Amino acid sequence: MEVLADSHNEDSSSRIQPLTSSGQRVESSAEVPKKSSKVVKPSGTALTSRTFDTISSMNKRKQGAAQNDISSSRSKVTATKTVVSSNVAPSQRRNSTGDVLPKRPSSASKLKENGTENGKKIVPSVSDPGKKSSLENRRMSLPATTARSETIKSSPVSHLSSKSDISKTDVVRKTSTKPSVSSSRRVTSSAVDGSIGHNNLRKVTSNTSPSAAHSPSSTGNFKLRSVSSSVDRGSSSSSRKKTSALEGRDSRFMMLPQVDVKAGDELRLDLRGHRVKALNALTLPPSLEFVYLRDNLLSSVEGIEILKKLKVLDLSFNDFKGPGFEPLGNCKGLQQLYLAGNQIASLATLPQLPNLEFLSVAQNKLKSLNMASQPRLQVLAASKNKISTLKGFPYLPVLEHLRVEENPILEMPHLEAASILLIGPTLKKFNDRDLSLEEIEVAKQYPARTALCIRDGWEFCHPDLADVSTFSFLVDKSKDNLPPGYILKQASIDQPFEDDICHCHFKFANISSDSELALKYQWFIGERTLSNFEPIADAVGEVYWPKHHDVGKYLKVECTPIMNGVQYPSVFEISSLVSPGTGYPKVLNLSVHGELVEGNVIRGSAEIAWCGGTPGKCVASWLRRRWNSSPVVIVGAEDEYYKLTVDDIDSILVFMYTPVTEEGVKGEPQYAMTDFIKAAAPSVKNVQVIGDAVEGNIIKGVGEYFGGKEGPSKFKWLRESRDSSIRELASSGTNEYIVTKEDIGRRLLFVYIPINFEGQEGTSASSITEIVKQAPPRVTNLKIVGDLREGNKVTVTAAVTGGTEGSSRVQWFKTTFPKLEGENGLEPLSASKIPKAFRISLSAAGHYLVVKFTPMSPDGEAGEPAYAISEKVVETLPPSLNFLSLTGNFSEGEIVTASYGYIGGHEGKSMYSWYLHENETKNGLLIPEASGQLQYRIAKNAIGKFISFKCTPVRDDGIIGEPRTFLGQERVQPGSPQVLSLKISGEAIEGTTLVAEKKYWGGEEGDSVIQWFLTSPDGTKNVIEGATTSSYTLTVRDIGLLVSVSCEPVRSDLAHGPIVTSEYVGPVVPGPPSCRSLEFVGSMIEGGCVRFIAEYTGGERGNCIHEWFRLKNTSMKDKIDVDDYLDLSIADVGALIELVYTPVRADGQIGSPRSIISDIIVPADPKGIELVLPSCCEDKEVIPLKSYYGGIEGTGKYIWYRTKEKIDKSEFVNKAAISDGALVVGEALTYTPSLEDVDSYLALYWVPTRADGKLGDPVVAFSSHPVMAAHPSVSEVCIKKLSLGVYAGEGKYYGGYEGSSLYSWYRETKGDIVLINGANSTTYEVTDSDYTCRLLFGYTPVRSDALVGELKLSEPSDIILPEEPKIEALCFRGKEVEGETLTAVEAIPKSDIQHHIWNKYKKEIKYQWFYSNGDKEQKSFEPLVSQVSCSYKVRFEDIGRSLKCECTITDVFGRTSNTVSAQTSSISPGIPKIDKLEIEGRGFHTNLYAVRGIYSGGKEGKSRIQWLRSMVGSPDLISIPGETSRMYEANVDDVGYRLVAVYTPVREDGVEGQPVSASTDPISVEPDIYKEVKQKLELGSVKFEVLCEKDRSSKEAPGAGNLERRILEVNRKRVKVVKPGSKTSFPNTEIRGTYAPPFHVELYRNDPHRFKIVVDSDNEMDLMVQTKHACDIIVLVIRGFAQRFNSTSLNSLLKIET
Repeated sequence: MEVLADSHNEDSSSRIQPLTSSGQRVESSAEVPKKSSKVVKPSGTALTSRTFDTISSMNKRKQGAAQNDISSSRSKVTATKTVVSSNVAPSQRRNSTGDVLPKRPSSASKLKENGTENGKKIVPSVSDPGKKSSLENRRMSLPATTARSETIKSSPVSHLSSKSDISKTDVVRKTSTKPSVSSSRRVTSSAVDGSIGHNNLRKVTSNTSPSAAHSPSSTGNFKLRSVSSSVDRGSSSSSRKKTSALEGRDSRFMMLPQVDVKAGDELRLDLRGHRVKALNALTLPPSLEFVYLRDNLLSSVEGIEILKKLKVLDLSFNDFKGPGFEPLGNCKGLQQLYLAGNQIASLATLPQLPNLEFLSVAQNKLKSLNMASQPRLQVLAASKNKISTLKGFPYLPVLEHLRVEENPILEMPHLEAASILLIGPTLKKFNDRDLSLEEIEVAKQYPARTALCIRDGWEFCHPDLADVSTFSFLVDKSKDNLPPGYILKQASIDQPFEDDICHCHFKFANISSDSELALKYQWFIGERTLSNFEPIADAVGEVYWPKHHDVGKYLKVECTPIMNGVQYPSVFEISSLVSPGTGYPKVLNLSVHGELVEGNVIRGSAEIAWCGGTPGKCVASWLRRRWNSSPVVIVGAEDEYYKLTVDDIDSILVFMYTPVTEEGVKGEPQYAMTDFIKAAAPSVKNVQVIGDAVEGNIIKGVGEYFGGKEGPSKFKWLRESRDSSIRELASSGTNEYIVTKEDIGRRLLFVYIPINFEGQEGTSASSITEIVKQAPPRVTNLKIVGDLREGNKVTVTAAVTGGTEGSSRVQWFKTTFPKLEGENGLEPLSASKIPKAFRISLSAAGHYLVVKFTPMSPDGEAGEPAYAISEKVVETLPPSLNFLSLTGNFSEGEIVTASYGYIGGHEGKSMYSWYLHENETKNGLLIPEASGQLQYRIAKNAIGKFISFKCTPVRDDGIIGEPRTFLGQERVQPGSPQVLSLKISGEAIEGTTLVAEKKYWGGEEGDSVIQWFLTSPDGTKNVIEGATTSSYTLTVRDIGLLVSVSCEPVRSDLAHGPIVTSEYVGPVVPGPPSCRSLEFVGSMIEGGCVRFIAEYTGGERGNCIHEWFRLKNTSMKDKIDVDDYLDLSIADVGALIELVYTPVRADGQIGSPRSIISDIIVPADPKGIELVLPSCCEDKEVIPLKSYYGGIEGTGKYIWYRTKEKIDKSEFVNKAAISDGALVVGEALTYTPSLEDVDSYLALYWVPTRADGKLGDPVVAFSSHPVMAAHPSVSEVCIKKLSLGVYAGEGKYYGGYEGSSLYSWYRETKGDIVLINGANSTTYEVTDSDYTCRLLFGYTPVRSDALVGELKLSEPSDIILPEEPKIEALCFRGKEVEGETLTAVEAIPKSDIQHHIWNKYKKEIKYQWFYSNGDKEQKSFEPLVSQVSCSYKVRFEDIGRSLKCECTITDVFGRTSNTVSAQTSSISPGIPKIDKLEIEGRGFHTNLYAVRGIYSGGKEGKSRIQWLRSMVGSPDLISIPGETSRMYEANVDDVGYRLVAVYTPVREDGVEGQPVSASTDPISVEPDIYKEVKQKLELGSVKFEVLCEKDRSSKEAPGAGNLERRILEVNRKRVKVVKPGSKTSFPNTEIRGTYAPPFHVELYRNDPHRFKIVVDSDNEMDLMVQTKHACDIIVLVIRGFAQRFNSTSLNSLLKIET
């Protein structure tokens, strides 16, 4: 990375800093050339800027040549030495903060102290030039401080050591080259201000960017150190103290943002100190990326706009005064801008630069930092200006370092806190120091709007006053823009939580306006820098629900006042940061909608704040609360919708709603209550008449009643008149009606008049029947008569009513069921017919008989059919045969058929057998092929024998009957002899043999007579003498004649049959040409000539064909010639020669070919003709050139000899004479010379051998030259892992004797291969630098004669990674009890390697908790998806389960260790306890209160609740008898008291926990009642109309008929009950008394309409009113008048002045 290099601010006296404890020192220019031979010692002089510029330019000029020299020869490098004049006076230079650097001491002793040790100069070493070349080719520039003079004391200096010889050469390295920073080391820098001043170098690793992978920072091994120094501190002692303090501080270091640089001067312009006055005077190539123009006379940036690729611009120490920085807006890619040391008074014209990361404006005349927002600025150095205000401070969303030293604004208290507020969480350093924790805490105390107020000019004050002060500041700004007559009194926003309601509060006070003010809202969301607030869609109300993505951001609300249609400028407020939700949902509002009338559907509606949880399926339930009873859950009512039923009438419904997130977290349940449910008006629907309107039937009228409880509803039956115009009453009072004869032909109307329980009558509904029909005939007493056996006859009897019976019809069925169910399962046995008798068929056997009787009237009307079923199933007879016979002619070839009659149920598979008998008395022989068949064709073997047939009856259920046999009455006779067919097979060709084929039938054949005949063309038929056999061969004399044959059949008993003659064949034609004999002539040996002799027949000979074939085996046949002879060659040896001779007649007809095969061809004697050896080289196979003759060559004998000198061939031919100098080295045809053969001659001794093993004379050949060594090379270069972190390189050397081969190791990173210095052995131990890289082993072979082969690299190894992190064990900390927190603690292996890996490469540890399912034998674990931390709070659901935690560790390389788990024993329930106990309900005496809390400690049993009262200010508790449920309905007795609920948690096993109590605020009177009571108390005297029982001694429940009217008079002094007068009596006072004790008023908890007035023990009276409301007013008024006798003033409770 190339940045500004301030090489001209060098002062050696103050820039030399110790780097090691031993006192070594390093000159701190960017790179100091190593002195290899002679060191020039300066005498108190400093290197001037010109000297360093010279070095830089020399570096540029020498760079290309050095690279070429290095690439061409690794043993040469260009060296440059720097000689510095000792008489040059140092010039005073300014650093970027504007200070004049102190002069270096001129004494030689001072220089010696700083630059030598024990009289020796300490010079840093330079890296290997080969490495240097690689670094120069892929370099990145240093930050600006690496070449500045002020960094000589603290700048990073590279230490590149190498053991090779080429490291002795001096190399001058370019000052802008950036040394790499090891990712494992911390680096500091001293001065970031301007050119980074006291900056911190940002850590840079090899994988920072694609370009960094090719930079020296990714491959070099540099060690960087820096310490902070200040050149204006005064004494050297203070400087040393500061230095030591900074060295000891472990701070986070920062380098300048990286700038990608390509090598080449075409991208750089360096004109520092050239007195340039205008940019337009320069020729600026548009490709420039780095421009250094400091120390010039520039006052304008005009002309810079053409440099659109500019990355670094240094304009320090010029004459800029500003404004006029607009042209920089064209340099969109600018990353670093240096403007220090000018006269700039304002940055207002500095445009927004989207890529600017570093800005130095130190040592100017700035009064503020007002400028455009810089979205990527990370470092802002503005020291030594005149900044006195933060007004207009820009938005810098990623700023990390801010420096404003030596500015007037430093006097402002808590400036650092103000900077934190303005910049936000990205700020890491302020004035070169880490942020103060105290200032961070102070910044948190300011309201969110503070940063905006500061930018607008608000005077920063103490945090305790900031809220009021900033609000007043905003009010003052907006007061002129508010609607006239209004002032802003409040602007605030509640603390926002995720998924929870957030209110904004804007209040305007009307001081003089008559118009109403309307407010419009808009919510915005913004990042922590309080910039770029974006409006939130649809968020235009007083409330907003922050979403999950809003967490960690600010909310802003703009409130726009509107008056008389005119919108005024908005006022705004900013919230604190949106906090993550608690995860516990809560109900904000719960209501019930719908008309509370029976039959309607009501709906419970809830407004829920999910508070960061995922909305899940909430729990809803409905409860029914009757008068004076506790609510009861309505079973099945678990939805938000509920349909009111009759059970709900006169009850209050309670809608309970518990919000539940998808993760299973439950919020606090809430409830809403309805008023009393009313009954609907009585009505009826779906009125209908059930039953058939037929004479004599009972029909019923029904309907669906609705409208409370049904009372005595009315029913009427009306009969239609004949003309259908008038209806007369047929019946009333009941909904059933018996159809009479009078109703026939008319319709009946059923009327339903609904009446509820109170006697209210609803609208009637009716239904009309069909016309009433006359009753059809009916059947009774239907029976089946007869014996239920197969084949018997049964009949049916029945009595028919309903008129005279006509032709009734009967149908019979069978069924397998003993009971009738309609016609289901019935199978018909007959059609419907009039006869009533039925013969039981075989199909009915085993079934029940069913008869269907359909009565018929004489007019044909059919009545309802009746059915009867038999009492038992139909029985079947045993299987038997009633007859058996055989029919047919008992003669050979005839078919005999058996027939029989079967009875006895359903026949199964009856068995049939046929037998042959020698006589009528002997047992027969079974005929197998006829078994199971009813027919038998008489075969030849049955001649002369009797035939019998046996049948065994079998029923379908497997019952076998008695078998019967029938024997034929005559023996089987043979058939008459005859020839069934006669024909001649064969072709009518001369020489062919014809065969007579016949088929005889008729007993045993005897000597049948056969005769052949010849028939001439004129029809003359002649017998062929002697041709009486079944075959005949055609001869030459048969040509042109027809041939036939005759046969007379003769039986063995000499019976003759008719003669049969075949059909003619022919005429006979001549035969084809043929070869009668064929033989070879000649010698069958390799090299011989073979001929043949053939004898032809078949007419006149034509051009016969002869073909020669070579037979290798039975499947291979090669055609080789067609001549009259064949010359045998080597190819024929071992093969057979076949001659195929094809005769051809003169007329062209071809006869059948004939072949002859020779014996195997014998080979000739073996002989070697030629043997030559080519040139021989090591490891190259030598293949001799040889020529062989004598049959197929076999495996010859080969012997290779090695000799130092050539030997006469005769000695090798005579093996016995071979000298001792010849050594046998091989016995194969070819030979590959080895290392031992180098410089020796090779000789081959060959004995030619035929395939059959016969040997020829030996042949010898010598190599023309000695064996040459191969070129040195290496193969199979590979890397083997010896142990963890230790690798060995291997390779197979080849090419003569190996000399001192060279070894090297390389590191591959993202495709780049870099040499590892010093790694020159076959083994290598990896370091931290090798991790995430691959290793390569290089092997350069060197032969013993110093010939060097080509370097061979191994394949890259696997990515080098350290040992995987391991977890030795996992254990739990905490109790395995419900409610406790278990923490998984992992044990690290004790090895040093593992501790190193955990400390350096651990990335994250993952946990996953599981719970068990199943019993001990089949236990499985299910994951708890959301539980992924090391701690887990044991829940109620875990009781009885085992918990398991699985833990894995992942390192920075993405590897994950093996999963280690730990398992708890069964979780025990905790001690029962109740948390967050509270009483819910509004604070009025008419409300319902419920106690709620979170129970833990196993499954809750019968926990106890007791409601009590507590007087305000008194510790005494008064128990409320009978109130032990979770809900409590308050009354007037509770007014002025706090309600206290004591909850004693009890586990289901009886274990009790500590009781917990909760209380309400004092109960107040319901507002409406309060107003009415207050009015009556103010009157001083009130009368109430009440009721009392007539007879107070009666135990009957009070009712409307048992109550009397009374007048209750109360005033401030006394109370009395007066019985009103009547016509017969005067008014009578029944009870009178004052309010003095023991006077009191008692209430009845089971009847809110009743109360008792007690004057004393003898005077008390029960009274009743119509409503609870009236009862409450009476009691409160009495107690109000009697307040002076009460312990608590009711008037004070009612807020009534006495």
